Amino acid sequence: MASKAVQMIFVALGAVGLMMVIICCALPEWAVGHFSGYYIYPELDVHVGLWKACMTYRTGLQLCETYESVKQISPPHGSRAMTVTSCILCGLSLLLLIFGSDFTPCVQNQDTKPKLILAAAVGLTLAGLLVIIPVSWETNPPVLLEEMRQGASIYIGYVAGLMLILTGVLLCCFSRPGSSSFGGTVSCLRNRV
Repeated sequence: MASKAVQMIFVALGAVGLMMVIICCALPEWAVGHFSGYYIYPELDVHVGLWKACMTYRTGLQLCETYESVKQISPPHGSRAMTVTSCILCGLSLLLLIFGSDFTPCVQNQDTKPKLILAAAVGLTLAGLLVIIPVSWETNPPVLLEEMRQGASIYIGYVAGLMLILTGVLLCCFSRPGSSSFGGTVSCLRNRV
């Protein structure tokens, strides 16, 4: 029974991590800035994301523009590719974790379940790394205007990446090959000095 509860906790942590990676990828909050009115230009707030940049004027008017051409200033395409790959890998790993868990009857073979959980653990760890790398790139950009600072997506990406890595590592520690998924004791902590 404890095995099923622990697996449910890991599924919940993986689902929360997946939602956070999707939020990090979708929101235009990677960099935010406030520009005071200069001469004829009005005061405005700028929100830059992976897919678009939005400007909100003091009057309440908001204009968003997607990065359609390579000539426009946009985040590195590697950041986009890594966060999308992280979303896909996290979703697939979460499915493997659900299928391999003891609380679902999806897989009947008890020898296959620990292998599915181990594959899910490796996938979640890689998904966490794939979201932390572009977020780290954006925290130290080569050129950053004085008025621009890190947005909420950077912090959400760090938390999501750390949560996914922690979930994957704990799943690797808790799963034991040769028994049903968890078996009650922790194999990596069993041989204490």
